[in-house]
Amino acid sequence: MGKILIVADKDKTCVATSRGLELAAKLGYDVEVVAFTYAPLNRIEGGRAAQVALKQQLLEKRREQILKRIDTFSTDSQKVALKVVWMKTVHPWIVKRAATGKFAAVVKTSHSTGNLGYTSTDWYLLRECPVPVLMVAEKKWSRTRPVMAALDLGTRKRSKQQLNSQVLGAAKALADALGVELKLMSAIEVPSVLVDLDLVDPISYSKKHREEMLPHLKALAKEHDIPEKAFITKRGPVAKVITSQAAKARAQIVVMGTVARKGISAKLIGNTAESVLSDLHTDVLAIKPDS
Repeated sequence: MGKILIVADKDKTCVATSRGLELAAKLGYDVEVVAFTYAPLNRIEGGRAAQVALKQQLLEKRREQILKRIDTFSTDSQKVALKVVWMKTVHPWIVKRAATGKFAAVVKTSHSTGNLGYTSTDWYLLRECPVPVLMVAEKKWSRTRPVMAALDLGTRKRSKQQLNSQVLGAAKALADALGVELKLMSAIEVPSVLVDLDLVDPISYSKKHREEMLPHLKALAKEHDIPEKAFITKRGPVAKVITSQAAKARAQIVVMGTVARKGISAKLIGNTAESVLSDLHTDVLAIKPDS
């Protein structure tokens, strides 16, 4: 049996803790909660002994705080371990811990604030974490229900086709565990520059791409025992289609693939998962190839 790694927030309320424990219980996973704390102690009077004593006091206070949360949201039968770590920059620790092979996913509250000059912990995890990352939304739609899988049915790359299968498998498992409907969505993005120049007809372009999607769609339907009619395609920019369809369905989780870019282009452009995080009032499970 695998584990789920939950990253506890520093705030008094932590939606990742409650959501992570709930999903772990329904999926049958054990849980490890990690809570970080840090303060600059080099100017504390009293020397090294005083600094060590204060550090231990802060670690213990943090432990007591998180234990109360765990007691509130865990079930009696759950196995929950807690680690309290003294660290300022937390994402390297999370990535290294997730790489041990013990964890099926990382659960963290979404705080997407990346920009050109600063990359948030969320962005680092979406790019570098070796296991799926569930970003839990602080503000959710009311009366959420289905799990939605966002698929790239138009891709011709073998790696992305395999990623579609991973996404669909994860979404189906979540929907089954939660006892909710599974919705499947794929976008057909018509290049706007070609439309503006009257070089393509959007309707004909979309029809052609739907036909090209069919072999991959049929293969996925057969592999995961899902009716072909369950696969829905909508014309429009990928991020906009995912956001609008998830909002319409009031999806409680959107499962999607994410392929990290590197260097400056990643900060300027980002990937689709990062683009929709700020607009979706729901949880997003981001899965990388072979994660």
